[in-house]
Formats: sequence, C-alpha cells, structure tokens
Amino acid sequence: MTFLKIITYLGIFVFALAGAFKARGAKLDVFGGLVVAFVSAYGGGTLRDLLLGVKPVNWINDNLAFALVFAGTAVTFLVKDKVNNFRRTIFFTDAIGLGLFTAAGIEIALRNGTNEIYGLVMGVITATFGGLIADIFCGYPPLLLRKGELYATACAAGGIFSFSSINTLALPKILT
Repeated sequence: MTFLKIITYLGIFVFALAGAFKARGAKLDVFGGLVVAFVSAYGGGTLRDLLLGVKPVNWINDNLAFALVFAGTAVTFLVKDKVNNFRRTIFFTDAIGLGLFTAAGIEIALRNGTNEIYGLVMGVITATFGGLIADIFCGYPPLLLRKGELYATACAAGGIFSFSSINTLALPKILT
C-alpha cells in the first residue's frame, strides 16, 4: 500500500467520523448518518475527479474505503451520548481530515497533469467540498462559506507549505 493510499484512507475514515457526528448533531438517524458520512468522506474527492476527468471516480470499486465509511458511522452512533461536545469533536476530526485530504488532493491532481496552482486548488476542493455538502444536508450554514472562517485558507496555506517544504514548489513561484 502506498503512502498516498494510507493518507487517503485515514482521511476517509476521519471525514466519515466528522460527517456522522454532524448527522448526530442534526438529530438524523443511522441511515442519515451514513449518507452524511459518505458525502463528507467522498464529496470533495469526487468533485476533484470529475473536474480532472479521472474515471472511474476514486471510490468506485474500493471496498476498503466503503468499509471505512461504515466503520466511522458505526463508531459514531455506538458511542451515543459518551461524546457530549459534538462541536469540539467535529472541529478536531475536520482539522485532521482537512490536512490529509489537502495533501492527497494535491498529489492526485499533480499525477493527473495539473500544474502546481491548479493542484493546490484541487487539494482545497478535495478537502473542503465534502464538508460543505454535509453541512447543507444537515441544515447547517456551510462552514466553508461563513464570514471570518479560514477553512479553505488554512488548506491552501498548508498546501503551499507542503510544496515549499519538499522543494517541489517554491513560494515565490506560486505567487508569480
């Protein structure tokens, strides 16, 4: 298993947890939790793949990834009331997922022929759009669109830092 696959699977599990926690906070049942977990885990990557023309999209025929969404949902609904502060739990699971999916999205975009700038954009889309769709499904104002939130900005900053830290892309190059 490649390092990229490991990052992707960790991100899927963590975003499935975040989506299922959002669903519980919105008082959805287990099926609703599964739908929101699925969208949270796969939404951004699916949009990225569609924009890049990747066929089939990343989750088709990936049984392990699908099982991770089921596992994340099951864990979330089994802990019932043991997790009192959903907002804090969602914040931490989202933060971990954002980092993992930004890095994976950039790498996948670069492997599919984008330049560094569009690779960064695809990384941000990968990391943020599943949560946007999950927020809409749960009836929450999307965190990505709230005034004062640095959700996507943090992804982009992390992506730029990761580029410069591995000397693939220097910061002056991305700004010119």
